[in-house]
Amino acid sequence: MKIRIRYTTAVTAALTVALAAAFVAALSSPAFAADAAASAAPKPALTVKRVVPQAGTWAQTLSGTGSIAAWQEAIIGAEIGGQRLAALEVDVGDRVRKGQLLARLSPGTLEADLAASKAALLEAEASAREAHQTAERVKTLQGSEALSPQAIDQALAADGAAQARVAAAKARVQADELRLSYTRITAPDDGVISARVATPGALVQPGQELFRLQRQGRLEWRAEVPGAELAQLKVGQTVRVQPSGAPALEGRIRRVAPQIDAQTRNGLVYVDLKAGEALRAGLFARGDFVLGESSALTLPQTAVLLRDGFSYVFRIDGTKVREQKVQIGRREGNRVEVKSGLAAGVAVVESGVGFLVDGDTVRVAP
Repeated sequence: MKIRIRYTTAVTAALTVALAAAFVAALSSPAFAADAAASAAPKPALTVKRVVPQAGTWAQTLSGTGSIAAWQEAIIGAEIGGQRLAALEVDVGDRVRKGQLLARLSPGTLEADLAASKAALLEAEASAREAHQTAERVKTLQGSEALSPQAIDQALAADGAAQARVAAAKARVQADELRLSYTRITAPDDGVISARVATPGALVQPGQELFRLQRQGRLEWRAEVPGAELAQLKVGQTVRVQPSGAPALEGRIRRVAPQIDAQTRNGLVYVDLKAGEALRAGLFARGDFVLGESSALTLPQTAVLLRDGFSYVFRIDGTKVREQKVQIGRREGNRVEVKSGLAAGVAVVESGVGFLVDGDTVRVAP
């Protein structure tokens, strides 16, 4: 029995030693080492595409904001009062020509006043002719004893007074004709009716506003620009304007304000615009004043991360990404200018930068 127990113990020990030796050999094999290294390596956080900055020539611009307004807006009102508005010939949005009839007032007693003035003029002219003939006859008797000097002077004075009454009667006729013409309200210039306050049948007062006219249909952009930048702007420079809710359009600087607002420290720049169907006075607009051209190093906007008021890109360093702070400048389309912080030829992550942090491991797509 003792011999049998010893034999079993020896076999067990030999098997244990053999298994240990096999385990050690397996641990030291190259395949096991590679698997262990692979399991220990960090997994890529994201698969990314690389992009390098592109050099090019971009327009050098200065940005501004402001509102679209009428170049000049004329307020059209009544010049006489006490008459009713008989008819309106135009409405908001209508294009009108200079002198075109916009509204008519009821003439009331104005026509009768004019007729009376004309009759008074005829009477004055008849009296003046008689007085003039008398004066001419009297002049032939001067130097004779047929009439006294006093009578001669009276006849000549009557002639002068009659002529003065004719002139006064003519002035009254002209005044009544002018007042009657005021019942026809006409356009002072070509343009577009931008507002209509008048109501048919209403009693009109002198100076009361009836219409507003955008003269010549011209619109302008009144842009606010920092006062320190106004010196860069000149009359005639090109401006790219983007109104809210309307297509972008091009304009020209017409005038630069000679003073700066003391509260905002901004100055106004007046930009002539071409009228379009979608363009309306009162729209808010942003725009860029084209100052010239300069070289620029650009990236897609998706490659730039905005965080805490600063801009960052992620440089690709092997399988790692490194956060790099950059300074951003102009924007054009879907690209942005990198003014500093990144050298040409340095590869960065093209998109998905919002999911990365400094030091992340990534897989770079071919």
